[in-house]
Amino acid sequence: MRGFSLAIAISSISFLLSTIWGEPFIKVLTRFNIGKNIRDDQPLTHRSKQDTPTMGGFMFLIPITLLTVILNAVSIFGSRLLGSSIMVPLAALWGFALIGAIDDWEGIRGARIGLGMRAKTKFLLQIIVALVIAYVMKEVLSVPHLYWPTANQPLNLGWWYLPIATILIVGMSNAMNFTDGIDGLASIISMTAFGLIGIICLMQGQVYLGRFCFCVVGALAGFLWFNVNPARLFMGDTGSQALGASLAVVALMTGHWLFLPLIAIIPTAELLSVMIQVAYFKATKGKRVFKRTPIHHHFEEIGWTESQIVIRFWIIELVGAMLGLSLVFIR
Repeated sequence: MRGFSLAIAISSISFLLSTIWGEPFIKVLTRFNIGKNIRDDQPLTHRSKQDTPTMGGFMFLIPITLLTVILNAVSIFGSRLLGSSIMVPLAALWGFALIGAIDDWEGIRGARIGLGMRAKTKFLLQIIVALVIAYVMKEVLSVPHLYWPTANQPLNLGWWYLPIATILIVGMSNAMNFTDGIDGLASIISMTAFGLIGIICLMQGQVYLGRFCFCVVGALAGFLWFNVNPARLFMGDTGSQALGASLAVVALMTGHWLFLPLIAIIPTAELLSVMIQVAYFKATKGKRVFKRTPIHHHFEEIGWTESQIVIRFWIIELVGAMLGLSLVFIR
């Protein structure tokens, strides 16, 4: 598999960078009282998490960006370590990170403490950023629109590609945001999903994109060092929205986004649980399918510990991701 060795090396460097500056970063967040506000609608067991440093997404965003920029700078001098195409998922990473950072800040110090940005405002910003990225992928990069499993050539979706790609980017961004509700869950799920997508990239020759994915995996491993239960740091919307959006963008760039719901089966399930709960609540005028959503909170309510949820959800995610990987290359 071409480029796999260098991808692992980049992942290791990314891990070290993220881990080394983790402790000082937590101290800075603590010094400026950038702590999580726990809402009343969350499980009682989460009350102890009040004021835990948040906006921790910057811990992995910065190493990912530094490595991406440095390696692209090196390529200018003749050594092609990374390609310019990975600037698109990097742009998605930061575009949604900034939306998430504003949301986090509004919930900490803004006029809507504990609530964050208004949902309509956040959704509109997400659509705008996602639409711009979708246009760049279609018109500038000319990425394959869709690989059907048994077809030899990608399908051309025409202008339908723009709304489909936009929905996928925004949907996965919010799905990962819903997943980020208990210690370590979003981190380990994202690592698994990016790792499998990275393998797909390398197997079909998108070496630079594969290296970007493994750079994300390494940085997330460093973040997880501080995010395991009991977490000393939360990624916040700054990290979760960025991860979901960039994961969708990378999947779209491979052309194999049809199986993203399997490769990211846990975020997909988290999003669907919220949609089902809201729809059923409105249709029945107050009844609920789940005790609490997103669905990981339902399992907390029936007595599962956070560690049990994380490990069991990760097993499901791993199985789903491997199944998605096998379907991508079925012929």
